[in-house]
Amino acid sequence: MSTDLPVVVGVDGSEPSLRAVDWASDEAALRGLPLRIVNACLWERYEGAALAQDLGKPSSEVLPQDVVEGAVRRASARHPELKVTPEVVFEEPEYALVRESRDASVLVTGTRGRSGMAETLLGSVSLAVAGHAHCPVIVVRGSHDNQARSGRHGRVVVGAGGKSALDFAFAEAARRGVPLEAIRAWRCPAHETTDHPLLAGEPARLHEQQAVDVLDAALRDAPTDVELHRRTVEGPAGTVLAGASDHADLLVIGARRHPRHFGLQLGRVAHRVLHHSACPVAIVPEQE
Repeated sequence: MSTDLPVVVGVDGSEPSLRAVDWASDEAALRGLPLRIVNACLWERYEGAALAQDLGKPSSEVLPQDVVEGAVRRASARHPELKVTPEVVFEEPEYALVRESRDASVLVTGTRGRSGMAETLLGSVSLAVAGHAHCPVIVVRGSHDNQARSGRHGRVVVGAGGKSALDFAFAEAARRGVPLEAIRAWRCPAHETTDHPLLAGEPARLHEQQAVDVLDAALRDAPTDVELHRRTVEGPAGTVLAGASDHADLLVIGARRHPRHFGLQLGRVAHRVLHHSACPVAIVPEQE
């Protein structure tokens, strides 16, 4: 994949999508890449308060072109030197954005679009895009004040597993000049526990050591230009990583393509962090 492909962000004028524009413009500036802002919808008019308030007109008068032009102004105000290209597509958003991902370095979405459901849940468009995109997808969670504030914690966290996710996480940490925390979760199956006082902790120690060994192997060829912290944590991986997101600016996990499934295989771990992370989540396709 070409390294000069743009950062693409999907926008519909909602508060979550405006935060995604902030994050995407920061990401494009960090990478030295152009930003492509895409509004994909099947409606000729937009019904929502956030953008209408910014434009000073009733929501019934806000058109798709207003949506992208407002997003362009927002991105340009944040990074005046950024090259920004707008696009309006009259198509289902998930289909349009997955197609856009073929020619993108990274695709950025908000948690939820124009529906009135709670932002704590992930919208169907964001979930579909995360599961079918051809490039890494960043779902911008957290910062529920209509602003994406990167660099609050000064740390990137990665669920140590696939090489592509690790490479992406190292690159993101290097761009930001922050440490990377690589986490491996582990659990001791209930049937391996024992009531014998001299053996009670042995199965747990074995599983923990196995997690340490897997983590060390995954990081054997880690770059030396990023401060690296290794951590093994007992518990379900999704819960562990969602908890780690409380002190992270970005949480990175990998996802694999399934031979009998169209798109990526977003398992329980990915679903857990996409729905419950306190910070933006990057879903990185793993190469088979």
